Amino acid sequence: MNVGIILVAAGLGTRLRATQPKAFVRVAGTTLIEHAVTRAFEAAYISQIIIVAPASHLGEAGALVSAHPRVADITVVAGGSERTLSVSAGLAALREDVEIVLVHDAARCLAPASLFDRLVAAVRAGHDAVVPGLPVTDTIKQVDEQGRVVATPERSTLRAIQTPQAFRRTVLAQAHAAGLEATDDAALVERLGAAVLVVDGDDLAFKVTTQTDLERASRILGS
Repeated sequence: MNVGIILVAAGLGTRLRATQPKAFVRVAGTTLIEHAVTRAFEAAYISQIIIVAPASHLGEAGALVSAHPRVADITVVAGGSERTLSVSAGLAALREDVEIVLVHDAARCLAPASLFDRLVAAVRAGHDAVVPGLPVTDTIKQVDEQGRVVATPERSTLRAIQTPQAFRRTVLAQAHAAGLEATDDAALVERLGAAVLVVDGDDLAFKVTTQTDLERASRILGS
């Protein structure tokens, strides 16, 4: 079962206060895109990566990966105005022989190869959708429009979900064909009624959103 990765790199990086799209910001001298691609290809069985970049930065994205030893396995396509549209564009660019799809955020550029492998193994074992998650350590409150607490979920049942997220291609394609919007692809699959398995996530798969996150990534790479 060939494995392809859709690497979403179309975010603007507003909260990072960057002067360019977030995936093109450098940490330890290298862009987030390049870090993410390098770690993805360290995983077993990866046969193709689709980079979904802003339409304004397709040339720059292509230039960044042109020197990669597996450049023939990398395709750059333009993203859409919403995340779901960007992933759909990536799906359309996958080779026909790809049967397992990982959807990943370039902003989680330090996610290790072992996490990719764990997710792929779970799909190959028969699951339609598998996502990584970390236990929630804070108490979570659900509030209404006025800010009043309406529920306190049991913390032990909660997980903070990361990427990459792994799917059988047929299931993910069906979810996107429904034309719905969601903050992650697992939510789209859930709406189909398909089961989504949560496996152990990884602390290194944190999302670079703020300057503090960027500094954290820099410290990790420096060590």
